[in-house]
Amino acid sequence: MRLAVISDLHGNAYALDRVLDDLDAHPADAMVCLGDAIQGGSQPHETVMRLRSLAIPIVMGNADAWLLSGIESSAENIPPERLAKMQAVREWSLSKLSDQDRAFIQSFQPTITIPLSDTKKLLCYHGTPASYDQVLLPETSYETFVNALGGDAGFMYCGGHTHVQFVRRVRDTFHCNPGSVGLAYSHHQPEDNFKFDAVAEYAVLTVEGERVALEFRRVPYDVNAVIENYRASGRPFAEEMIKQYTRA
Repeated sequence: MRLAVISDLHGNAYALDRVLDDLDAHPADAMVCLGDAIQGGSQPHETVMRLRSLAIPIVMGNADAWLLSGIESSAENIPPERLAKMQAVREWSLSKLSDQDRAFIQSFQPTITIPLSDTKKLLCYHGTPASYDQVLLPETSYETFVNALGGDAGFMYCGGHTHVQFVRRVRDTFHCNPGSVGLAYSHHQPEDNFKFDAVAEYAVLTVEGERVALEFRRVPYDVNAVIENYRASGRPFAEEMIKQYTRA
């Protein structure tokens, strides 16, 4: 069983297409999406259409739950100016989505369990199984991982949310994060010069009996194509996003 795991597309259908091109060349047997698929980018409707055509299971992420409800659920204290910008982008995104598109997003699930072999299953979520807002990072304490996931040897664990490709041992198994398809970036950069990377990140999990292999993939794409999508989209604050894709 070879399972492609994607996450955090954030309305970047162009980046998703680059992942699908890569999978054409290096196939998997199945695919799952860990959420935050639609909200944020310049192509919300196009991203819905790609995902609907793939007919894959999709986890509900915090950004897409917020897109539907407008209710901010995280503990983060978001400044009013930033929240106003987020709301403007949300309203624009909703204006691009049909009733059928919204119903599709509403169908995303809190968690998804995928059988991988006779003895192993993958538990998929966005942040953690209990919360799409909870943050798991490489430096998060071991105790937090155990409390969030348990570490049942019959399961492997996979979540997104933090846009970081990494794997972390949890008791007799592991948690992995495939990174971000549509909004990859380094966490270790100054906030006043924050840049996105022109790569689409994802992972492939291979299970053959008791043998397990995990491959992280990073697929470069044409940053100018993403910039042009923003310029043509009419999305509020598109120039701010373009600046973050532009290297001086």
